[in-house]
Amino acid sequence: MKTIHFIAALGLSLTGFLLPATSFAQALTLRLPLETAKLKPSKLPGYQVAMQKCAICHSADYISQQPPGMTQAQWTAEVRKMEHAYAAPLSDAEVNQIGEYLAVTYGTAKAPAPIAVAAATQAATPVAAAGGAVDVQALLTANACLGCHAINQKIVGPSYHDVAMRYKGDAQAQAKLEASIRAGGAGKWGQVPMPAFTGLKPQEVKALAAFVLKQ
Repeated sequence: MKTIHFIAALGLSLTGFLLPATSFAQALTLRLPLETAKLKPSKLPGYQVAMQKCAICHSADYISQQPPGMTQAQWTAEVRKMEHAYAAPLSDAEVNQIGEYLAVTYGTAKAPAPIAVAAATQAATPVAAAGGAVDVQALLTANACLGCHAINQKIVGPSYHDVAMRYKGDAQAQAKLEASIRAGGAGKWGQVPMPAFTGLKPQEVKALAAFVLKQ
């Protein structure tokens, strides 16, 4: 359950006179229900991108509440607004992919030919540095990892240093982290869910896990 802490200070009496806030200040705890809304599955490449990046900022409910008759142009414009107005970590290509997925799955557009879908999926290649090694920093940026994690401080999720400390001395640390990156989930570090990164290549997942364990 997500937990929100705040101080409720009752400063006014029923007659409208100001009373000392210290007389009524108390800490309240609200427990919000777990996220249950999920995106509709699809074989379109935009589905995986949406799973990874849309969930950073809002629930899947936000998408299902949009008008059902939206065209692909309208959906794409909405996603582009997220990129430019709200600084969502999306490339122009990802905006178009998500717009297509949303239009087909939630709107009125027809699905593209299977050959086109396969070509778009195969076009996703690992983020490589010189010499063929995976560029971890580029990978972190491309997948919005740094929007939820920092090296030495908690943001939405735990810091990478804290993760490394938890797994220190664990012979299965690399495998466990790789599994967490691929599958996502919630409960290990709180109830805020981490999206699944099923679209990453095995060498990308391996590089990310190794990077975290070095922090």
